[in-house]
Amino acid sequence: MEQTVHNTEAYDYRQYDRIWQRVAPNLEPYPAVRSAEGAAVPAMAEQAPPPGVSAPGVSAPGAPAAPETPEGQLPGAEMNPCCMGSAAAEMLEVLTGFIEEELSDRRYFLAMIRQAPSWARQRLREIANEQGGRAKRLMAVYYLITGECYRPAISTERIYVGRWCAALRERYHAEACNGLNYARAADGTTDPCLAKLLNDLSADAYRRAEELLRMLERSLQS
Repeated sequence: MEQTVHNTEAYDYRQYDRIWQRVAPNLEPYPAVRSAEGAAVPAMAEQAPPPGVSAPGVSAPGAPAAPETPEGQLPGAEMNPCCMGSAAAEMLEVLTGFIEEELSDRRYFLAMIRQAPSWARQRLREIANEQGGRAKRLMAVYYLITGECYRPAISTERIYVGRWCAALRERYHAEACNGLNYARAADGTTDPCLAKLLNDLSADAYRRAEELLRMLERSLQS
């Protein structure tokens, strides 16, 4: 049986080159055939750059490597950023005092649960968790300013709460004072981000004071 032999020289590869350029312009069509035939450079092949000019992404021989941007000059890594920088660092002692105060208040609210009526216990647990969350937020701010972790003091002192209504009265005044102190600290800093945070914490403290007042109202009516 006679076999039909296809002569590759009979094919005009230029028409396939045009199709291949639209499908995969970065790939060489029929590399084995082109190599065997010693054909000219295909239509889609990249042209060699002129002497002395390097191809994109390739450094010329002997050319110095592009300098890397120092880490301290990267965006967001300025030595004195506009937020949580040197202006905020002037408030570090105040911030650490707020951290300790929030943690102390948390312990107090947890101790109040033992004296609280059943309807108030769950909310007191939530308030205690919120106090801990604010302390963590302030510790995150401390890290933004200093690059170091703040280690709060660990108190093992037993908290005596006393009678329920008297405890609510004491906590109301404490939270109202916290709101005032946060507001004063916000007015005392020129750091815009820190001032916003302190004003937010001030508003939170005043809201807690109002909630404690409502608890006291309910307790006195019963």
